[in-house]
Amino acid sequence: MARTGKASLLIIFVTVFIDLLGFGIIMPLLPRYGKHFIVDDANGFILGMLMASFSAMQFLFAPIWGRISDRAGRRPILILGLAGSTISYALFGLATSWDPATTVWGLSPLAWLFLTRIGAGIAGATISTAQAYVADVTDSKGRGKGMALIGAAFGIGFTFGPLIGAFFVGDNPDAPPSPMPGYVASIMSGLALLFAIVRLPESLTEQSHVSHRGWLNFGSFANAVTKPAIGPILLCIFLATLAFAQLESTLALLTQHFDMSARDNFYVFAYIGLILMIAQGGLIRALIPRVGEKRMATAGVFLMVIGLGLLAFVADGGTRLQMYLILPISVVGFAAFNPSIQALLSLRSAQTDQGGILGLGQSMSSIARILGPIIGIVLFESHVQYPYWCSALVMLIAGGLVFLIAPARHEDVGTPATDAPIAEEPATDAP
Repeated sequence: MARTGKASLLIIFVTVFIDLLGFGIIMPLLPRYGKHFIVDDANGFILGMLMASFSAMQFLFAPIWGRISDRAGRRPILILGLAGSTISYALFGLATSWDPATTVWGLSPLAWLFLTRIGAGIAGATISTAQAYVADVTDSKGRGKGMALIGAAFGIGFTFGPLIGAFFVGDNPDAPPSPMPGYVASIMSGLALLFAIVRLPESLTEQSHVSHRGWLNFGSFANAVTKPAIGPILLCIFLATLAFAQLESTLALLTQHFDMSARDNFYVFAYIGLILMIAQGGLIRALIPRVGEKRMATAGVFLMVIGLGLLAFVADGGTRLQMYLILPISVVGFAAFNPSIQALLSLRSAQTDQGGILGLGQSMSSIARILGPIIGIVLFESHVQYPYWCSALVMLIAGGLVFLIAPARHEDVGTPATDAPIAEEPATDAP
């Protein structure tokens, strides 16, 4: 990799990391903030929609930004996204400072929260453009390491964002929402914006080859799902993400159920982020080549079922300590399952269709992250145990599908098992 490529990778990593610190500050508090501003009885569905709005916008706009960046360049789209994040987070902070019963410009604070999350989702959809930037500045040998930097930015941002946010909220569980996390997140994205304006070069050149495929080819989608080597894996990806999204979206409500303050809630999310970093960056990465992708995915299913089932027991009548001890089980399970099933998807895809097949896998994850919060929060409002029992059941179904995955001719090296052409890469979500 050329020196200029390494420098550009470092700059894009720093840019994405600083921006994701803002995401890590807002996401842990969003369910609590949304619940504070919902004034009617149908709060479970509305709160689920608030949580899902970010992922929905990412799913819709990531391919749009990608196509525009193919023509206008990566740098202006990334700068535009960072500017959008800065404004959205600032408006989020402002909206959370208003009284729930007031209206501003004819809109309730809850409506403003929806607008800020929609805006943040549209702006955050430029993460796929950041991945395209990495592809522009790396060769085939350095592509994997370059993409791993984006993943590392997610993990580190999701860990340290909550730690930063903890400094700006209080210890009183009954305190009203503070606008400070929104303002701090806006400052973080603003710093990333300034850094990109000053340091980030354009990655597209006259020699760059870009794709001009459509947003989503539904015929190819149906073709891939019906393939014995691909269909079960795609369903596994959808189900596992759906299960974990229910945990993510209800965790802040669960800590509130345990009378934990906003600061303690931040610490729980930082704790999860740290576990994910250690598991994905060290333990799982070292074990997969030794035990194989399918066995690792099976182990991930087992851990998620056990962890989610135990969490259901603890959610009703358990203690904070028990919650802290049990959470790592399902988190490590997801850390084991996700890269393993993504690797299986790649190993069973024809070399010429890698991008399309993996992009379809990301589409399944994106849809699951839209549906997961709605299902999870509605179930949580019915009973605190229900989303975790539901998630455990979903993972049991995913486990059955793992056994249906046809053996590859060489699992750890991978021989193409299908030649189905698929859609363009879709949205990439936050952890």
